[in-house]
Amino acid sequence: MSSPSAVKQEVFGKMSDGREVKIFTLTNQNGLEARVTEYGAILVSMKTPDKVGKSADITHGYDDLAGWLTNTNYFGATIGRFGNRIKDGKFTLDGKPYTLATNNDPSGLPCHLHGGIKGFDKVLWSGKPTAENGVQFTYVSKDGEEGYPGNLTVKVTYTLTGDNELKWEACATTDAPTILNLVHHTYWNLSGDPGTSINDHVLMLAAPNYLPTDAGLIPTGVIAPVAGTPLDFTKPTVIGERVDADFEALAFSGGYDHAWVFEKGTGVRLAARVKDPKSGRVMEISTDQPAIQFYGGNFLAGTVAGKGGVKYARRSALCLETEGFPDSPNKPSFPSPVLRPGETYRHVMIHKFTAEQPSSIPSESIT
Repeated sequence: MSSPSAVKQEVFGKMSDGREVKIFTLTNQNGLEARVTEYGAILVSMKTPDKVGKSADITHGYDDLAGWLTNTNYFGATIGRFGNRIKDGKFTLDGKPYTLATNNDPSGLPCHLHGGIKGFDKVLWSGKPTAENGVQFTYVSKDGEEGYPGNLTVKVTYTLTGDNELKWEACATTDAPTILNLVHHTYWNLSGDPGTSINDHVLMLAAPNYLPTDAGLIPTGVIAPVAGTPLDFTKPTVIGERVDADFEALAFSGGYDHAWVFEKGTGVRLAARVKDPKSGRVMEISTDQPAIQFYGGNFLAGTVAGKGGVKYARRSALCLETEGFPDSPNKPSFPSPVLRPGETYRHVMIHKFTAEQPSSIPSESIT
């Protein structure tokens, strides 16, 4: 087997202040191609072959840097400091209150979302190729940025392996106590046709529980079983089969936009498996995080013109974001998001791509 190709590096464009932005192309011997950029540590595109070997980009996004600079949907982005939502944009750490931007308001209830007004998805990282067919991005978030405490040094590495895995690995250190929940936020449509719905994709989530929310999509603090609900994906299930069911959680978010909770454990394990029956493309996600947010593209509205001028319609893509629990700074019973000096935050997310004939959907489930 031949070794992976060298990482290709190019100028992607310039920021409004004149700073140059680089883009890197990773390829492997099996025809996979990932493009990542210093702006937002974003996955710009991911090309994979289908069951007959035809390659296509399976992500939403933009054709050039100018488009990415308008990105309000977090397409492909690295999210931080805190991915997902924080109630009222407020939390207390070591007895000191902090106030963050309230930049999202589901059902008219303001909250803090994905790091604030200018989160990690909207800053310029510094990228360099690695020896393992990857790119490492570095960003230093200053004390007080978007209201968060502590000077935080973050490194995010994308690696494309010969086993058709795209690894996203994050680590971070701080000089003062802070909160952290770094998230990768690519929008996927495995068909390779962004004009189609993902409701015909087949999804398995290796999670027996989920986090119910209030109308503002903030977890109530309860960890509830998925059994007997439309949120049960412990067996492979067509996404659109129950998406419009009469169920409070679905009504609050207009479809799927919830955190699923894994059984307690450590190490990297299978979190999700999604397949497009027509193309045969399969994506498996493994992680070391305690939860995964499955978002079914409910808030896409056909108003954003993306790659090739396509306007991304509602439910034309899905996100599978491995993460800590939403609003965990305000929920003592949830896994702690606090990072202290001397500690290192780590988050591993692995996407494995294959292609299968329609009849080979596995029947595995969890118990």
